[in-house]
Amino acid sequence: MLDISSELDQWCAQGRDFALATVVRVSGSAPREVGAALAVDASGTAIGSVSGGCVEGAVYEQCLESLRTGRSSVEHFGYDENDAFAVGLTCGGELDVLVSPVTADSSLRGLLSEALPLLRAGRATGLARVVAGPAQLLGRGLLVRPDGSVRGTLGDPELDRSAAAQALALLQLGRTGTVEVGAPGSRCGEPVTLLVEINAQPPRMIIFGAVDFAVALSRMGSYLGFDVTVCDARPVFATEARFPDADRVVVDWPHRYLAAEADADRLDGRTALCVLTHDVKFDIPLLERALRLPVAYIGAMGSWRTHGDRLHLLRRAGLDESELARLRSPIGLDLGSRTPQETALSIAAEIIADRYRATGSRIGVSGRPIHQEQTMALLGP
Repeated sequence: MLDISSELDQWCAQGRDFALATVVRVSGSAPREVGAALAVDASGTAIGSVSGGCVEGAVYEQCLESLRTGRSSVEHFGYDENDAFAVGLTCGGELDVLVSPVTADSSLRGLLSEALPLLRAGRATGLARVVAGPAQLLGRGLLVRPDGSVRGTLGDPELDRSAAAQALALLQLGRTGTVEVGAPGSRCGEPVTLLVEINAQPPRMIIFGAVDFAVALSRMGSYLGFDVTVCDARPVFATEARFPDADRVVVDWPHRYLAAEADADRLDGRTALCVLTHDVKFDIPLLERALRLPVAYIGAMGSWRTHGDRLHLLRRAGLDESELARLRSPIGLDLGSRTPQETALSIAAEIIADRYRATGSRIGVSGRPIHQEQTMALLGP
């Protein structure tokens, strides 16, 4: 849907009725990826594509049928070697397409009207829609933002919470995909499969201080799917050769670089800031700005004595206790780490625990469910 978001935004603004067809599953040599979309309005105007031509005509007709009936459906297309004239993919692949009406009285209209401007502006957004499950839920959806706020409803608060938690997890990773909620035996009842379309770059990890620990952490961050930046004011240490796993290496004063990134709106509620310099002239001006930014994680390396001195200086700089409480210092979980690699693992573990509001304790003795559902700010349809 992302490739036609501009046109769809105009259609919603104009109050047009249209049907939206979205690829929700592919296998084999299908020509388009999950999320590819075709839209057809009531006058027959079409935009986008779901197959590059193979089944476009059939999907077009399904869109018109959806507008006539007001119902959503999932259509399957593949290659039928027994019928050369059957509608299907000549490439031999298979795809499933969700077709939903977007009309004045449809719940999808409101979601798209809110989601599309965010998509056009490049804001991190997750749109989750039901692609398999009870017929009355097909096509219904939720809009999820990085701060955990949710718009829309699937009709059941328990299902909304489960769906929103799964969608937020994919949004945190910046990945489009399908998830299942409400597995047999759960309180959510019959299983429901969601397509979660993500408009977001991978989450950022910015490491300040081009030290040995940063080399290991940049590798760990890259492995976990972060977009990794290493920043240090010392050009002799901040080199691409030293940090081959980083997406970028920046030579600049840490607080100045952070301020520029914040002013350019390149930080969000998924960003992790890791301060490994443990040098007052770098740390204090950097943390003074960082602790006032709406990012996910702020950690700083140093001993307990360094931590105490750092808090004292930050209080003198005007930070209050609620702002200081956001600082994870000394950085990382208590794993008994010694080497840079082990320390990088403990830092990554703390970032993950913070992301999912987990305790970091041993699962085998905690008695807690393995997968905790995150608390969502459900804002209604």
